[in-house]
Amino acid sequence: MWLDYGFAAAAIPLAIWLLISGLDDLAVGLVWLAAPRRRFPWPRDSDLEEAPERPIAILVPLWHEHRVIGSMLEGNLALVAYRNYDIFVGVYPNDEPTVRAVAEVAQRHPRVHLAFCPHDGPTSKADCLNAIWRDMKAFEARHRMRFEVVVTHDAEDLIDRQSLRAINWFSRDYDTVQVPVLPLPTPPLELTHGLYCDEFAEFQCKDLPVRVLLGGFLPGSGVGTAFGREALERLAASREGMLFDPECLTEDYDMGLRLHAMGCRQLFIGFNFEAAGLMATREYFPRTFRAAVRQRSRWVAGIALQGWARHGWRRGWRQVYWLWRDRKGLVGNLLSPVANLLFFYGGATWLACCLKREPWPLAGLTPGWMAHCYLATLSISAAQIAMRMVASGRIYGTRFALGVPLRSLWCNLVNCAATAESLRQFFEARLKRGALAWRKTEHAYPAHYARDQRPRLGEVLVNMRCVATSDIEAALPLVPPGLRLGEYLIQSKKISEERLYRALSVQTGIPLGAPRAAEVDRLTTRVLPAEAVRRWKVLPYRVEVGHLDVVTAEVPTAAMDEELAGFSGLQIRYRLVRPGEFERLAGQYLPVSAA
Repeated sequence: MWLDYGFAAAAIPLAIWLLISGLDDLAVGLVWLAAPRRRFPWPRDSDLEEAPERPIAILVPLWHEHRVIGSMLEGNLALVAYRNYDIFVGVYPNDEPTVRAVAEVAQRHPRVHLAFCPHDGPTSKADCLNAIWRDMKAFEARHRMRFEVVVTHDAEDLIDRQSLRAINWFSRDYDTVQVPVLPLPTPPLELTHGLYCDEFAEFQCKDLPVRVLLGGFLPGSGVGTAFGREALERLAASREGMLFDPECLTEDYDMGLRLHAMGCRQLFIGFNFEAAGLMATREYFPRTFRAAVRQRSRWVAGIALQGWARHGWRRGWRQVYWLWRDRKGLVGNLLSPVANLLFFYGGATWLACCLKREPWPLAGLTPGWMAHCYLATLSISAAQIAMRMVASGRIYGTRFALGVPLRSLWCNLVNCAATAESLRQFFEARLKRGALAWRKTEHAYPAHYARDQRPRLGEVLVNMRCVATSDIEAALPLVPPGLRLGEYLIQSKKISEERLYRALSVQTGIPLGAPRAAEVDRLTTRVLPAEAVRRWKVLPYRVEVGHLDVVTAEVPTAAMDEELAGFSGLQIRYRLVRPGEFERLAGQYLPVSAA
């Protein structure tokens, strides 16, 4: 009986809160359903390709990212369909493995630049970005040029092939341009990563377009966020040259709010569902409960708590509404699991009473009007779940969307734990009169997905002016079964082997050329089984910073990655060589049985 009284005591205030919050969410949903799908014309591919390329700087802040940053830089350099850009990678002096990993890529790619923070780390992402900003300006002074657009990215990002072209196009008229960000697809029952898929799909299909439509400020996503140079200079001038607030945990959100207050025009590009593929920055998000709580506690602390403390509510009624939506999770996240428990308890007791043909005792413990409130909140919740399923289904497919109800329950638990942790961090820092600590997320680069997004070899050869488009079109129907396009072009004497391998290096982002003798460790050349060495034509030659460096004359495949990774706990890092060079190295370093 005491459970029934507890239910009645908690249900009334909880139902009222859920009704208010639910009506707020429903209003956004109704605007989404009534609004036009696109409010501005999407440029044609030819428009994007022919538009003059403005200089773009990509800023990538790092701390302990040596395991992924090499693959991220190499993969994106091979993927991006834009020429006039440079990447400035921020590192700390006391993070030597990351410094070495970036320096190796910078030696091979002149558009990659190391930017050192002036002090040891870690500090905060915003502080690292400030150091990169200063280094970028020094680079401009040395080379007497100026970047017109600045884009922020992280070490795990798979940059969309067309995103810089789209940014170049839209940044002519807007001071902030946000490219969509999507978690990479995972199995439907992988609940933790799946909730990120659901939330990002809903937020970027529904909430963010409605927010911009109704005049709300655009909160940056941290990655794929482009800023016009003039707007950044104005913002930096207002803060004595400091662009990002080094104590802010969510510098992207803070920037969006401040730039909007300055009158800057902001655009969320949104999804073009009529195109062959959705343009978005893609990445893996945390896939375990603990990692998700760690990341989301930083989001809640930065957006809701720090945002409240720093900006208050003095932003005009339109912005106050969006601030309310950004901060109401401080209450809603803590109450959602309680609401779920009460719902299941009430439903179970009602069903039991129906089966026993007994009156439901909870009906007599709550006012009569509460039945209407329960029905309203239940209906609104069902509508919210349905809209989330629609958004998730549009991005990830119907089968994945069917798991939204289950993942929503898990999402409530994760958000509750993250909000409780953020409150603990915030008030502990206040009591100690210190700053909130930057809690870094461990990252993984989606190398297999990047491989699927590569440009075709024929396209690369044409862009490098190794062969004419007409030669590629004529060759494709003539390539015999079992022979690859590049091999056929060599046999037809359309290209040389050297040009083919240069194109393969550009296409895959894998460095080309045999290692120096001083780089080869003879013991390392024996770490892979002879059978695997023969089958895949690979030669391991060095172990460094958590990587096994491998020479190969073949473009790596997913099957090759999977088998080689099974022989070592290290991440495989490839180096491409021509077949003749590989045979020379194999004869020099491998036993006769393996070679």
